[in-house]
Amino acid sequence: QVQLVESGGGLVQAGGSLRLSCEASGSVFTIIPMAWYRQAPGKQRELVATITAQGVTNYTDSVKGRFTISRDNAKNTMYLQMNSLKPEDTAVYYCHTLLPRPYDYWGQGTQVTVSS
Repeated sequence: QVQLVESGGGLVQAGGSLRLSCEASGSVFTIIPMAWYRQAPGKQRELVATITAQGVTNYTDSVKGRFTISRDNAKNTMYLQMNSLKPEDTAVYYCHTLLPRPYDYWGQGTQVTVSS
């Protein structure tokens, strides 16, 4: 089993930056493709960015050019650098293992609030 713990959320003004971290337990992290999702109040959870075990990345259109997903396999940690934040980025952000069930694990989430 893989446990995921997110951190780094908070309150920031529009135009500001935050860096989220997702620390994973276990030695298999290095071979697991990972993702960041987010869920805003009253909305469905949406995929924000993905990263393969080799570091290939992909982003949803609304965050391209502003967010950067990365990973440090030596630290079992994935990151999401968020720049030029907008109020519409306000959501709970979750990290996720991109694996089929029952290996699709979720973190507990970290709140990001962007004030206008």
